[in-house]
Amino acid sequence: MKFNTKTIHGGQEHDKAYGAVMPPIYQTSTYAQSTPGGHQGFEYSRSGNPTRTALENALASIENGRHGLAFASGLAAIDAVIKLLKPGDEVVSINDLYGGSFRLFTKIFEDFGIIFHFIDMEDASNIENFITAKTKLIWVETPTNPMMNIIDIEGVAKIAKKHKVMLGVDNTFATPYLQNPLDLGADIVMHSATKYLGGHSDVVMGALVVKDKALADKLYFIQNASGAICGPQDSFLVLRGIKTLHVRMQRHCENGKAIAEYLAQHPQVENVYWPGFETHPNHDIAKRQMRDFGGMISFTTKGNNYEKAIKTVENLKVFTLAESLGGVESLAGHPASMTHASIPKEVREKTGVVDSLIRLSVGIEDIDDLIADLKQALEA
Repeated sequence: MKFNTKTIHGGQEHDKAYGAVMPPIYQTSTYAQSTPGGHQGFEYSRSGNPTRTALENALASIENGRHGLAFASGLAAIDAVIKLLKPGDEVVSINDLYGGSFRLFTKIFEDFGIIFHFIDMEDASNIENFITAKTKLIWVETPTNPMMNIIDIEGVAKIAKKHKVMLGVDNTFATPYLQNPLDLGADIVMHSATKYLGGHSDVVMGALVVKDKALADKLYFIQNASGAICGPQDSFLVLRGIKTLHVRMQRHCENGKAIAEYLAQHPQVENVYWPGFETHPNHDIAKRQMRDFGGMISFTTKGNNYEKAIKTVENLKVFTLAESLGGVESLAGHPASMTHASIPKEVREKTGVVDSLIRLSVGIEDIDDLIADLKQALEA
């Protein structure tokens, strides 16, 4: 199947009970057994639920994987990945990453003896300088949050395989519509399904997709043992969201391009970070590994003034000032005080998250309304 067809039909089958076209919401915690162990594939909903299974099959399909796992949040999904490791193991992570991931790594798992190295991966070869005999995982975001840095997944995968290290890729910003890390050599692809996969800002969920069965079995064990699973209602919402992912992403990309080009010529804007610009670092890699450049944009205003940035986001009318991204509605955020507030100022500024940085999740509204809103907010 082509991608647009897979979002609707991939990994799916009609409901066995009554032939329902959409998978029903199996709002149940347990399942009747004819004899101990005599069940129809489900015995307890932490271990498995038909609605969640339908979603997990769809996730595997759209990422060209074989095994999908759905979790209560994106961070719960990452938590499961790190639980594959043992005290003393080392992780080489990108330095420009989501603040929640940084917090999970440094405030939770470092206390359990796992060692993290946060490095610049713009040049993939830099990773080899940090790999030791104890390195077990390389963790990548691309495009990164919020600087939109592009990492060469294929290049990193070659390094990971050379050193027999797992490669995990956070594919939240790009979505499977734009890139498929497993096809480029990654072992694990992760999503905050809260974002583009759900697409309507009405659910919190995480996802993992892998190809290798042995790795999948380890993750399924962790998923069941730790219990950070999503409920059937949330599974239904994300499954429904996936069915329109391709048409939404097409509009996100179209609007994102128009907004990026508008901001680039605005006299009060200093820098615009969007992978579609030929001047963007690693644009050639983005062009090679992505099918388009997405609807996520960050920019700074002239003078790098904190108060001016706050006023700008407060003045927006169509864009909503809010955490998160990837919904049909346009959102604006101020990373230094919101998504990346958990990262120390001196650390975040090294990666470009300065006081005036504003991050936009460009939605699917009329582009003229979005540009007019940015114009009035910047000039207010």
